[in-house]
Amino acid sequence: MKFMKLGSKPDSFQSDGNMRYVATELAADFVVNVGDIKFYLHKFPLLSKCTRLQKLLGNGNDETNDEVHISDIPGGASAFEICAKFCYGMVVTLNAYNVIAARCAAEYLEMHEVVEKGNLIYKIEVFLNTSIFRSWKDSIIVLQTTRSFFPWSEELKVVARCVDCIASKASVDASKIDWSYTYNRRKLPSENGIDPHWNGVRRQMTVPKDWWVEDLCDLEMDFYKRVIVAIKSKGLISADLIGEALKAYALKWLPAFGRDQVHGSEAARNRSLVETVIWLLPSERGCVPCGFLLKLLKAGTLLEIGETAKRELVKKVGMHLDEATAVDLLLPAPVGENGLYDVGIVQNMVEEFLIQEQSGRTGHLVVEDELSSDERTSTSVSYAAKLAVSKVIDSYLLEIARDPDLPLSRFVDLAEMVPGAARPVHDGLYHAIDMYLKEHPGISKSEKKRICMLMDCRKLSMDASMHAAQNDRLPLRVVVQVLFFEQVRSGAAGGLGSVDIPGAIRTLLPPENGGSLGSSRTATTNTEEDWDSAAVTSEDLRSIKGELAAMRFGGDKRGGGDMKSTDKMSSKMRGILKSSRIFSKLLSTKEKGENSSSDTSESPGSVNPGDNKSTPSRNRRVSIS
Repeated sequence: MKFMKLGSKPDSFQSDGNMRYVATELAADFVVNVGDIKFYLHKFPLLSKCTRLQKLLGNGNDETNDEVHISDIPGGASAFEICAKFCYGMVVTLNAYNVIAARCAAEYLEMHEVVEKGNLIYKIEVFLNTSIFRSWKDSIIVLQTTRSFFPWSEELKVVARCVDCIASKASVDASKIDWSYTYNRRKLPSENGIDPHWNGVRRQMTVPKDWWVEDLCDLEMDFYKRVIVAIKSKGLISADLIGEALKAYALKWLPAFGRDQVHGSEAARNRSLVETVIWLLPSERGCVPCGFLLKLLKAGTLLEIGETAKRELVKKVGMHLDEATAVDLLLPAPVGENGLYDVGIVQNMVEEFLIQEQSGRTGHLVVEDELSSDERTSTSVSYAAKLAVSKVIDSYLLEIARDPDLPLSRFVDLAEMVPGAARPVHDGLYHAIDMYLKEHPGISKSEKKRICMLMDCRKLSMDASMHAAQNDRLPLRVVVQVLFFEQVRSGAAGGLGSVDIPGAIRTLLPPENGGSLGSSRTATTNTEEDWDSAAVTSEDLRSIKGELAAMRFGGDKRGGGDMKSTDKMSSKMRGILKSSRIFSKLLSTKEKGENSSSDTSESPGSVNPGDNKSTPSRNRRVSIS
């Protein structure tokens, strides 16, 4: 620490209770009152250097001109004592801890050069400019001490000069750092001299780029904000390093960071801190980890930060949503809302991500052949980001589906926000839907249809298809579609022909796969009947489950994941679809329903009962022909 000694006479100030006096043969001729402390001093040494004391004594009458009151002097009695000792020529030691108090008190007493050359203000300024502001740690200490001397320290530009000095030093190239700093993070083996490949030659330690981050974490929030703004304005520090510094500061000053409880006495301070960090976050993508942003958002939600700060943070999270995890997205629901989690804010994140992705694509509208290799890489990265977001959202849907108070509309709206191309496999979505059906058994048939329509059975893996085919919670239409598409996939893998679909089964399939659209009236009024046919008994479904269970058991017993077991599983799946008893029941049930309605008479799947008797084999033509 830098210091400066003024004066040469020994310190002869004495204390007696709340009295201060100079041990000398000359009697004191006036009294200075600073709060409860009385200073018995001599006029000549003080009045020759302090214009304010001259004015105070000159304005008094004969009876009161030997006593003055300066209770409002910055720094109080200790600061005035430094100034008084300087006037007497006694030894005074200035350092980073008391220099601002002395500077403000000297300004209050008007100890300028016009009164006497080499006065206290001049000497303090020399000390600040030649020593304090050239020292990294002393500058930080001085900045912290200025808080006690507002508004004097602000008016004297001491705060601004400290901020600029610190920002300038932080912006210096790391290779040119030759002063001490605090850095308690784990160092590389080569930095500690224990590198196993060390050749015995001691090399100069490399200064890390983030050498200044830890020291600045000691600053109060308002000072820290001013320093970071000054560093950013100089433009010499990368946005990544700024983001790292903000993360370190938040982790230090938010002891309850990421917890569900907020201490009431510190809520206002922590709220202001979170809003400040949000305001300082770099605008560039990738500068701050998404996990940190989500923890910051969770803390902000608990602390009830302002809507502007919250929207800004949601926007930044949306830019990094592909880096998030489902657990990080489980933000508590706002006070007064039903449900455990804030699903709406996650919807806003997805929307922001899609806006960013769309703006990135529209900003580079060029012909595919004209794309450079870098642009193709950028496009693939964008697609990879969308794939990552779809997986995160599906995992998030699985988590929130366990909430018994989650409205179906919230679940469906969020699931539909993910583009179809970004969800090539629907296993995650299926498990989320299954969990919702499990935790909400009381939903209506129309609601069950609505949530199941989110899923494309063609995009289920074999394991997911096996699970879905045995799932009591799914509507019959979904089970049939799962079995059908699994047979199509198995047939395609085996190089066999196309599927001959009976009319009744066709009505249970999507139109693009041979399903019957029927008339407009059928499409609008008989939908629930198609999705939940009561004519298929539980024994029929149990028969399917039995075969699937046997297939799974056999596959596990014979090695599970190898090619032979996969072929056997596919063969078993085709065998399920060839079950004449079950699909005959499905077919006859659906045909009876179709013949009873004139609206479906023109459907490709319409047949009459006589055909069933004469050509029973048609009920079994659901396998690869």
